[in-house]
Amino acid sequence: MKKELYPLHGIVTVLNTPFTKDDKVDLSALKQNVTNAIDAGVGGFLVPAMAAEVYKLTNTERLNMVATVLEVSDNLPVIAGIGAQTINQSKKLLKSHLEIGCKNVLFQIPYENENQFEANFSDLASLGPEMIMLQDWDFSGEGLPDKLIYKLFQKCEAFRCLKIETVPAGVKYSRILELTGGQLNLSGGWAVSQMLEGLQRGIHAFMPTGMHYCYTEIFNLFKQGKIEASEELFRKIIPVLAFSNQHLDISIHFFKRLLFKQGIYKTARVREPILKFDSIHQEIAEIHIKKIIELEKDLKLKRN
Repeated sequence: MKKELYPLHGIVTVLNTPFTKDDKVDLSALKQNVTNAIDAGVGGFLVPAMAAEVYKLTNTERLNMVATVLEVSDNLPVIAGIGAQTINQSKKLLKSHLEIGCKNVLFQIPYENENQFEANFSDLASLGPEMIMLQDWDFSGEGLPDKLIYKLFQKCEAFRCLKIETVPAGVKYSRILELTGGQLNLSGGWAVSQMLEGLQRGIHAFMPTGMHYCYTEIFNLFKQGKIEASEELFRKIIPVLAFSNQHLDISIHFFKRLLFKQGIYKTARVREPILKFDSIHQEIAEIHIKKIIELEKDLKLKRN
């Protein structure tokens, strides 16, 4: 089956959830983050996903976040994360998102075996989303079987995008691109520390959190053939990635603090339970945050 490549390219920002001091979702701060990301040149948004502390949000909070991003997204693709503890909860969540007009969704389906996964995928797909992105998440291995991904791609017209977060990610990018003839849109996520390798292998998008100007500049320079300049800028953020990518919770703490220091979020509040961000973490984070703020300020000035 030949499909037209889904137009998801560049940096697709995974939005952190901003909280007020009294632990409510701060939708005005979320809007400001979206606006800042658009100004930086991102290609779309994923909300809410793991970086959003998604399983600590109520369904109402999740829907309100998606509706808010749709409102201010400037017609860029908005992909809603549809993940829950059970398939029935996921179906209910998907229906609610379709009702508010969000037609692009990410399926995060627990994998037990191929038959179970395919059945769950089909149950969700039958509800009628226009675009399905599938989450291939496995920090300890290679994730979903290639043949299952290809089978679902051949079977379901709406399955257009795959977010690969496996270990290692690079070889799987290449295998899936070859298997689907480059027709399945591929995004990298947690493997952002291998971003340049992913771009060299031909993936279409990356889904990091924060640092909008840094990431879009690295991506654009690479696509313009300015590889050395892209690599030079990427090397400047490697210390940040080495620190923040220790653990998902460290990443959440760090990027919320960055957004707070940038004046985009009003607090750096996180929801429990979460890994402790101790005094040493905070000290190191402050050094990195100061450098990123200066770097993004310079990048913004050069563009203007």
